[in-house]
Order: sequence, then structure tokens, then C-alpha cells
Amino acid sequence: MIKVYAETDLEACRGLWNQMIPPDRLLDLWEVRACFHNNFKRDLFFVVAEEDGVPVGLIPLSWIPESNCYGYFPGEVWQGKTWLEQNRLIARDQRTFDAMLRWMKKKKISFNLRYLLPNPFLPTNLSAADEPGYSFYSEFLGYNIDNYYSLFSRKSWKKIHKEVDQFYSRDLQIRIDEFSDFDAMIEMNINRFGEQSYFFDERFRESFKQLACFLREKKYLRITTVIVDGKIAAVDVGSVYNGVYTLLAGGTHVDYQGVAKVINLYHIKTACEEKYKEADFLCGDFVWKKNFHLFPRTLDLF
Repeated sequence: MIKVYAETDLEACRGLWNQMIPPDRLLDLWEVRACFHNNFKRDLFFVVAEEDGVPVGLIPLSWIPESNCYGYFPGEVWQGKTWLEQNRLIARDQRTFDAMLRWMKKKKISFNLRYLLPNPFLPTNLSAADEPGYSFYSEFLGYNIDNYYSLFSRKSWKKIHKEVDQFYSRDLQIRIDEFSDFDAMIEMNINRFGEQSYFFDERFRESFKQLACFLREKKYLRITTVIVDGKIAAVDVGSVYNGVYTLLAGGTHVDYQGVAKVINLYHIKTACEEKYKEADFLCGDFVWKKNFHLFPRTLDLF
């Protein structure tokens, strides 16, 4: 018989997460999520299904008071919605998943779960497509940058190439893994987006700093800096984990319009040269991602 209950103790939740969430991608790691939990300090509410004392299902929730509902752990919020993505709902089978849903309904648990990985157990009448993630699959293209260039029409590639060349015709340098450039990234992001920046929220800013320190310690961190005429024009902070190059956040200087194309093409070229199976540019349905022929990945809302 399946037993469903809620776990709220931090250490117990950590154990359940590490036992049941496969560490396939960077955002699956408890340590990554904990960087945000440490600063947002949400109350934990992990819905657990057990049979014969063995966990067979997990829906990890955190209470988000400003939304008056539960969100996916750790409940970090930017512009009214959680930011971390590729979230997993774990169940051994449909019966297990349904048992957890019935228990939550009986307890009148209100929730809003974003950016879920596709799950065959989700009821189609209650779930919907969320905004997609976007990736560059270098493995699919044989790690050949010329195969990528061939995806563009002659006209569109000529336009992009012209914009990029105007930067390379100047004194342009690419600097890798200069940790002090992390602060420059945050400053440029705030200067460009103001209150719309992730980093305008101190909790988010401190979470990212902790995340960068964790990634650096584990040797997963990748910081890419574009310097033009001796000045920092763009910084991207990412990670290489399990063969996937994940671009987490970035900033561009307002005086260097178009420099984002330089750094994004550099990431794509790097994914080919270093033979990463994927470069993950995460969510955000920005026009440039479609123009750069990144592949949309389905995520769900429940």
C-alpha cells in the first residue's frame, strides 16, 4: 500500500532529493538548489510516496508567501515566477503519481510548478506547455561549426557576420575564467535592465554568488569575457557538467550594442571545438535564440 506524507526537515529533504533525483544535469544537483534556498529561505514541503518503507515518488515543494502557493524547490522567484528550470516530478508509475495528487488535493495544497521536464504521468487536462528552453546540439551537427553556419540563409548569415566582424576588427580579446569578472557581469546586467534584472533582488544576487563559488570549487565554472579596446564589453557565466555547457547568466555593456552576438557565437564554436554534446541557453523566448537556430525544448506548467 502506498503511503503519502510531507517532509519538512532540511536534512531529510536533502536525503530524499539525493536519493531520488538523478544528477543528470547541473540543475539536478542539490548543492545548486541549496544556493538559492540559503537566501530565499522558503519553508520546505516535500511530498513523498512510500511503499513498504521505500520512497517511490517525490514532488519537492517550497512555500512562496508572495504567491500564496507552493512552487518547485527552492521557491526562488523573479518577476512572480520561479527561475530554475528542468524540474523533475518523480514517480515509480502512474498509480504512485495519482496517489500523491489525491493526497495533495485532500490536503488542499495549492501549487504552481513551472519549467517541468516532460512527464508521462502529468494529467493533460491540468498541465500546459510552459515557455521552452533552447539548446545548441553540437553532437547532432558532428561538432562541425561549418554545419552550423549552413543552417543560415546567405542573407541572414551575412548580416550577423557583418555585425560580429565590426568587433573583431577592433582590439577584441576573449578572456576565460577570470573570477573577478563575475562582479562586472552583475553590474552590467543591473545597469542594462534595472529593476527587471535578476540581480536587482539581493536574494537572487547572493544566491548566484554562492552558486559561482560552488561551481568554481567543483571546477564546473566557465566565465567568458569579451574585452573590446581594453574595456569589458560582455561577460557570461556558465558551467560545464556531464558533457553539457550551460549558460546561466550574462551581462553586456550598454556602449557595445551587438556584442551579445559575438559572445553567443563564441559559445557555439566552443561547444563544437570542445565536443560538448549540448550548449544549453536555458529559457527565455528571445528572438535571437530562434534567429541563431537554437532548438526549442519542451517544458511544462502544472
